Amino acid sequence: MITDESVREVIDSARIEDVVGDFVNLRRRGNNYSGLCPFHNEKTPSFNVNPARNIYKCFGCGVGGDPVKFLMELEQLSFPDAIRWIAAKYNLQLEEREVSPEVREELQERDSLIITNDFARSYFGDQLHRTEEGKSIGLSYFKQRGFLRETMDTFGLGYAPAARDGLLRAATAAGHKEEQLEKLGLIRNGRDFFYDRVMFTIHNLAGKPIAFAGRVLRKDVKAPKYVNSPESEIYHKSDVLYGMHQARQAVRKLDNVYMVEGYTDVISLHQNGVKNVVATSGTSLTTGQAKLVKRFTENVTLLYDGDKAGIKAALRGVDVLLTADLNVRVVVLPEGQDPDSYMQAVGSTKFEEYLEEQRKDFLFFKADLLLEEAGEDVSRRTAAIRDIGATLALVEDPLKRAAYLQQFSGRLGIQEQLLVNLVNKAIADRRAQSRKDQEREARRRQRSDRQAPHPPTSPTPSEEDDWDNLREPGWVNETDEPAEPVAMTAPVDEPATASDAEMDLGHGYQEKFLLYLLVQHGHKSYDDATSTSVATYLTANVADLLGDFDRPRYREIVHLVMAHLREHGRPPDASWYGSHPDADVRKLAVEAVTSPYTYSPNWQLKYGLRLSQKAPEENHRLAAEIFLRIFRMEKIERKCKENAAEISRLEVAGDLAKLRTHLRVQMKLDEMRMALAKELGTVVLSR
Repeated sequence: MITDESVREVIDSARIEDVVGDFVNLRRRGNNYSGLCPFHNEKTPSFNVNPARNIYKCFGCGVGGDPVKFLMELEQLSFPDAIRWIAAKYNLQLEEREVSPEVREELQERDSLIITNDFARSYFGDQLHRTEEGKSIGLSYFKQRGFLRETMDTFGLGYAPAARDGLLRAATAAGHKEEQLEKLGLIRNGRDFFYDRVMFTIHNLAGKPIAFAGRVLRKDVKAPKYVNSPESEIYHKSDVLYGMHQARQAVRKLDNVYMVEGYTDVISLHQNGVKNVVATSGTSLTTGQAKLVKRFTENVTLLYDGDKAGIKAALRGVDVLLTADLNVRVVVLPEGQDPDSYMQAVGSTKFEEYLEEQRKDFLFFKADLLLEEAGEDVSRRTAAIRDIGATLALVEDPLKRAAYLQQFSGRLGIQEQLLVNLVNKAIADRRAQSRKDQEREARRRQRSDRQAPHPPTSPTPSEEDDWDNLREPGWVNETDEPAEPVAMTAPVDEPATASDAEMDLGHGYQEKFLLYLLVQHGHKSYDDATSTSVATYLTANVADLLGDFDRPRYREIVHLVMAHLREHGRPPDASWYGSHPDADVRKLAVEAVTSPYTYSPNWQLKYGLRLSQKAPEENHRLAAEIFLRIFRMEKIERKCKENAAEISRLEVAGDLAKLRTHLRVQMKLDEMRMALAKELGTVVLSR
């Protein structure tokens, strides 16, 4: 590890104008410097460098900091790597303290693997430019593609000769171990893995060579067109996008990345001025790649060849981008063209104009494609709408999703509420699948732990959200059996059950489940740090809604609980309800914990959840939180409808004074609805 003294020396030595000047064309303005910001796209300089304070600041996008932060942000370097970069620039000797032998060995191993890969990159480059075989086969191919020498060097292009031992002999002669060559996939069974192919170097963000791809040129060879390095300690394919090292600054500056399929597409576009381009290398997109993109931009534009069958097959891979909350657009090239060929055909100016003019929102693009394919066939059209609903469910931002729903309902020719329900069901299905996957993984780990000699480890929590962990009361699978209710300590009369018709009026079911939570779990702790009980949490958060309760007796019981909390400083337990002097309180409490039916038939459709009597046990806090969010949403939704009706009446009556008041109320209600929708991960209709 670098010592604190060395870090301080580097920071003290680094001059902001020197470091920034390596990346930005700076012009002096008085005592400071200015230039075009490298972090966002601008035409008028707003990026300022202050040598006196040794900081930079962009008054356009707001970024700022010292030399180390500049390197970390722009070059995506870690803090130690940024310190090493500055030390190398100023020829400073870094002092590093001892680390454990295990850590040192791991670091040395990674470094040695990258050094070995760098030797291979250099070897392939020499073969391309300095041997007759490389020039006649590899170099002629790249020149036919129109690649310049500078471009070839930038991307680390090379050639692997037909001989099966060239790299092995050269590398071992230079002191590289066969074991390392084997780990990197450069040799296999004592022979070169890459041979008779043009070579593409795959870099990490710091520009280090971590893997290779080789393309065969001979058409009569029965071999895969491309072969790639296997995964290793320094190369994880699912976390890498080809060309991101070369594209990262342009992606950040232009706030958009173009995604193509092939290596040569990236290289051709980069050479012709479209530098914010990366390739998926013909594989499905992964979560790691989506996270990598989001480090630089939230905007992705996919470039597709004009083949509808190929486009439809590629659609499934885009879900991961939507789940990462990226804005996805699509450009379809003319039929028979790929990015490289179309660039060569029309030139860079026309190509970029085409990209700007033809860019289309991915969700609308997918909808149009599926509906066009379905035609007038009702069953196929229904399947297409369900597919579109499932895609809409991947949009995480509730405001963005609501805006899509407004436009899609007309586009699909269905009612907006129907589409909302369809999307919410898709959200619930996705969460249910996530829960099943989590449980399956937990069982697999348990089996593995039973066989392993070490103690079992806890299963990794789901990355979805806290909903996935809630299994114990309330939100369960259709096959779950209700658990036995907590017994009352005193005998009670027959439950004063309400009819289904009565409960269906308003929010009777929801109010009843609130009573269930108070009876069964109100006495339990909600937050140990603040000594808050579940009853305190629930009553405090429904106090402003009591006037809107549909069943007065439930409201009265909540008032009784609140009075008990004020008087005793603690919540009542289950026995308090069972021995209460008011017979109606006893009856309603028993009814709440023993009714055999679901408490809210509506919530499965709207939120993908079903309430049962199964006790929350360890999940009582989460159950209370989720219930409260939905309960408040239901009440606020109704308030919105009532207020909207009053607004319509006042508009007709021309009562402007009252109308303004109700419009302000509506804005506040909408803010509350949107905030709750974001917490719930569901969709709400705008009013």
